[in-house]
Amino acid sequence: MAKVKKAYFCKECGYEAPKWMGRCPACGEWNTFTEEIVARESGSVPAAMTSALPRSTPQRVGEIRSNDRPRLDLGNAEVNRVLGGGLVPGSLVLLGGEPGIGKSTLSLQIALADNGLKTLYVSGEESAEQIKMRA
Repeated sequence: MAKVKKAYFCKECGYEAPKWMGRCPACGEWNTFTEEIVARESGSVPAAMTSALPRSTPQRVGEIRSNDRPRLDLGNAEVNRVLGGGLVPGSLVLLGGEPGIGKSTLSLQIALADNGLKTLYVSGEESAEQIKMRA
């Protein structure tokens, strides 16, 4: 059975909203929203998503082959140890902890290590001058 979904569209610019609005946030016109019914089968996945998903089947853990990928040496023996021998290419590591514990200092030490890796250091809390002073 099809699930009925309502949507509201601005007659002036086509902006879509989940509920009725007096003024369109896109074009600024007043009282231009009309209700339309959009039907979609319950539990169905849009076609655009199904083509991008790889086919997979359940596997037992013992049947999974492990790929011994070479790990990247980060120039810090303790960090390499914590990461299981270094950084796995294509992986992401998230550092978390209380303020002042040394996350930024550790990240900067890894970035400045002579390990032959190109590093982009991005900070949302410190200015470029603060990063330079720490370095």
